Amino acid sequence: MMAAVKKLHGREFYKKLGCPKRILAPMVDQSELPWRILARRSGADLCYSPMFHSRLFSESEDYRSKVFSTRDIPEEKPLIIQFCGNDPEIMLKAAQLAAPYCDAVDLNLGCPQGIAKKGKYGSFLQDNWPIIESIIKKLHEELPIPVTAKIRIFPDPKKTLEYAEMILNAGASFLAVHGRLREQKGQFTGVADWEQISMLRKSLPAGTVLFANGNILHPCDIDRCIEATGVDGVMSAEGSLYNPKIFLPSNSPMNILYPRVDDICDEYLNIIREFGLDTDYSTRSAIKGHMFKLMRPLLSIHTDIRSMLATECTPRDFESFPRAVAALRKRLNECKEKDEIREEDEPNEEKKDELGYPKIPWWRAQPYVRPSTEPSVTKRKLEEAPVSEAPVKKLNITS
Repeated sequence: MMAAVKKLHGREFYKKLGCPKRILAPMVDQSELPWRILARRSGADLCYSPMFHSRLFSESEDYRSKVFSTRDIPEEKPLIIQFCGNDPEIMLKAAQLAAPYCDAVDLNLGCPQGIAKKGKYGSFLQDNWPIIESIIKKLHEELPIPVTAKIRIFPDPKKTLEYAEMILNAGASFLAVHGRLREQKGQFTGVADWEQISMLRKSLPAGTVLFANGNILHPCDIDRCIEATGVDGVMSAEGSLYNPKIFLPSNSPMNILYPRVDDICDEYLNIIREFGLDTDYSTRSAIKGHMFKLMRPLLSIHTDIRSMLATECTPRDFESFPRAVAALRKRLNECKEKDEIREEDEPNEEKKDELGYPKIPWWRAQPYVRPSTEPSVTKRKLEEAPVSEAPVKKLNITS
């Protein structure tokens, strides 16, 4: 057993990683190797792997070879590998296999999906604090690398604080906080509560390393979140899927912050080519979903491009995706010749949308803003959920 004192912990470990502030969040099947490389080339300081199932990872070489790939390159460091599970011994076995390839392992305590409920992991572990404590403690004491955790909040801020304190006292080096309840998902996602994250920053020991997750739509939101909450770093998950340049400094030129859709698609596909990942299982599993999200702003306008992506593009034929992007580029150039893409419509600081963000034209990558749910419906849904006593106070997303 390796004693915890022989490895860096908490803020010292954070400093060793270079004090990352812009972080690609762990996602199911979507923060795979080429996407991590794209995120780093777009300004991310730290990347998390997709969520891996600890039992399958520990037992199946085939599963490991399919879901996880990495390269010994600067653009793959630092890296944190995330696991879900509810058994300390199995989690330790999985983490030991992952340890040579990463800087830390993370315990997923935030997944709200039905499969997590069925498997009793993710956010559904927040009903069983002793199990969480035993997992964190075991990994902290027996791994050669640090353990971190990503959580969701409770309706009661006091319970959120007690929960965070328990996890940190068990040995977690970092705490990433998704400012939503377990019930806030899908059409009930709503707005993340930065006030609870700010409360944790003020209430936890000053040396605690704290990351925030939620409400990150544009590059400027990372700085806004740090200012509003006092956290050390900010994660982006869904926002980065629609515009990977979200990690760039918000004072970068607008045409760089919001690239043309064909350009960002090409950049992603060229990374896959560069590292020979066109036959990689995790890459092939994710590529079509990534392309649909990157192209989303224009698919409702140019429906033939959408049909091409849907019916003619297949992960079994990697070159089908560059062909779709070539068709898209030709279309955009034609639109420019017809004056349908105009210089005066390009994003700038003067033109704002209803949320106060720059107006982004359809030919540039941009966030997907979910339609807001009628408040009474959201309130009723949260009140019906077993762990919720009242809906969380919502922040205005532009505050």
